[in-house]
Amino acid sequence: MTEKLLVPSIEQRLTGLIEVSRRARLESDMAERKIFKPTVTISREFGCEAYPTAEKLKAILEEQSGEPWALVDRTLIDEVAKRHDLAADILHNLGKRPRWLDDMLSTLSPRWHNEREHFQLLAQQIVAIASGGNAIIVGLGAAIVTQSMKNCIHFRIFASEEFKIGSVSARAGVSRAEAIEMIEKRQKSREKFVRDFLNRDINNIHYFNLLFNNDRNSSTDMAETMAGYLLSRTR
Repeated sequence: MTEKLLVPSIEQRLTGLIEVSRRARLESDMAERKIFKPTVTISREFGCEAYPTAEKLKAILEEQSGEPWALVDRTLIDEVAKRHDLAADILHNLGKRPRWLDDMLSTLSPRWHNEREHFQLLAQQIVAIASGGNAIIVGLGAAIVTQSMKNCIHFRIFASEEFKIGSVSARAGVSRAEAIEMIEKRQKSREKFVRDFLNRDINNIHYFNLLFNNDRNSSTDMAETMAGYLLSRTR
């Protein structure tokens, strides 16, 4: 078993994103696009139950709003990028690139010649999806990339090492030693990604609206709290 067992089906997430994009196009055609549509970002330490929480949150928000919500992560973004026609259609429907994004991208370190273009495209996709609303973005440094967007609300999940080891071991079906290795490798990789490209520390709590201790809050507890907070901010 691999880390893929920790995330929901790519097919389900792709279907959700396409449906959100389709509805955005219809609303735009009917001149109703001025309606405020929020986006949620969920940042987490590797091993925390972000995906179970995001899936539960998606179900709650869809029931509350009567509209589809997209669950977005790096795997989904990569899959959309492979399908050029689909990517162009989705990004065109969901949102436009704001001027501040170009300013942010211009500050990227010049030493990242090979990966700079890839990150620029990634950031553009994140912003387009976030500006379209009805999206739950897990990881990707989205909390920082979308920090100045008024329709975005940011959550962060953390936990003790023992909790993360137990969670990864159970969900991915790996040994304790393998779980420890996965956690150390992936957490360092995520922190490096945000530090190198955004010159920020993803562990800085000031980027987030609410913090959740996964040791003391189940995925259901967190999803329900997130939904309640979102409702209170968007009334």
